[in-house]
Amino acid sequence: MSETHPSFATPIPAGLGALAVACFAFGAVYLEKVTLAGYPLLAAWLIGGGIVQVITAIIELKNKNVTAGNVFLFFSAFFMFSAGLSSLAKFIMILFVKNGMFSATLLDFTTYKVIEGYCWIGGASFITIIIPSYIKAAPRPLSLIIVLLTTCLWLIVGLDLQLIQDTNKFWHHCVGYLAITSGFLAIYIVGAVCNNSVFGKEVMPLFVPAVKS
Repeated sequence: MSETHPSFATPIPAGLGALAVACFAFGAVYLEKVTLAGYPLLAAWLIGGGIVQVITAIIELKNKNVTAGNVFLFFSAFFMFSAGLSSLAKFIMILFVKNGMFSATLLDFTTYKVIEGYCWIGGASFITIIIPSYIKAAPRPLSLIIVLLTTCLWLIVGLDLQLIQDTNKFWHHCVGYLAITSGFLAIYIVGAVCNNSVFGKEVMPLFVPAVKS
């Protein structure tokens, strides 16, 4: 007997909720609201979000949603798990340096930030190349999130590789505010998908894709 409906309801609201948590967290970091003591807690929250996004990715891939499934799988790995472990590694490294266990040269920019810049080239490129599929198929708020996060990642690439000089932290703050804006957009979509599904009508508009079929 063939299935005419997906075997699972969409977990995208949960996945976007986890993304919102990460966006608010990254926003706080780039707005310089987080001290060194907050990094282990940041890691814990990001790893929790990563678990949600892995589950979201698996279900969306099972439901034949290629774009969303792969994006959530990618986000779970690099926005959540890798970013969380990176925060924890920085905390340990800086703590060891402050206690004289490691050489102070470990805090030099070129020894621990540049590698993340090169890694984020891959992350930024991944999101950039899928923008057309979101513009074609996704509601406009979701497409806007992808565009904002793509901008964030390319700015982070420039900052980590020192291609962007930012002595007054202007570009850091731009990343922070773009991330927080993305978080609020994600929360709006969470509400729209859940409430519209329960009420059986459009309670909160999701808007049509930017490019119509």
